[in-house]
Amino acid sequence: MKTVYQCSNTVTGIFSAIYDGWKERRDEEWGIKIKEDGELELFSTYVEVEENNRKVLAVESMIKRHLGYAAYWDIYHAALSFDYSKGNAIAETILEARKLKDSKKIMEHLSNPSVLKVFALSRNVGGEAHNLTGFVRFKELQSQILYGEITPKNQVLTCLAPHFADRLPVENWMIYDKSHHMLVVHEAKKQWVLVSDEELKIEKTLQFSEKEEEFSRMWQGFCKSISIASRENRRCQMNHLPLRYRGNMTEFVLS
Repeated sequence: MKTVYQCSNTVTGIFSAIYDGWKERRDEEWGIKIKEDGELELFSTYVEVEENNRKVLAVESMIKRHLGYAAYWDIYHAALSFDYSKGNAIAETILEARKLKDSKKIMEHLSNPSVLKVFALSRNVGGEAHNLTGFVRFKELQSQILYGEITPKNQVLTCLAPHFADRLPVENWMIYDKSHHMLVVHEAKKQWVLVSDEELKIEKTLQFSEKEEEFSRMWQGFCKSISIASRENRRCQMNHLPLRYRGNMTEFVLS
């Protein structure tokens, strides 16, 4: 009978499940299931995972020590993916590394379906995060905090936060992930933090500054003024700026 560990759709949840599976069923068949995934496996025993940072730190240390930092970042990014099968792919990749003479070369074994899955998920998450570093638009609140919204497929806030903390170190800013109801908050000259919006209900409390609408219209006017209608190429535009990013961009939101 296969043991399946149920966890939340977070890095903490997945790494806690890996810790339990590795400790309790190392040499047996086991898997990981995201709670939000409604599909159940036959002939399996489901175990609820107790999630905590102690387990996460232990798994992080184990991956970095035996698989290397490059593999760790691939696994970490894969854990941020929207794909519910990511838990099993990550667990099977770690188990596959045990069979190699040099476990730090695990991500080179793309002939293994699980390793290939982790590699593909990592690239997908990294690509979306890279795009959003250029597509995020901030608006000034009445409190003079810079506020941005995104609706990503993957949980990319922890990928975006270091980028903007490095470029806006003396600003108070926040980015709200509307898809996953998470918020990254940065206080000037301090470290950023990741919080859940389940209790904050941030969208109901937003009040933009008086000048924000004026500057937004000016920005849209600038974008229109530099456009040359006779040279518009919709297909090229879609390749560089997909529609799903435009709903949160100032130049497309205002009329």
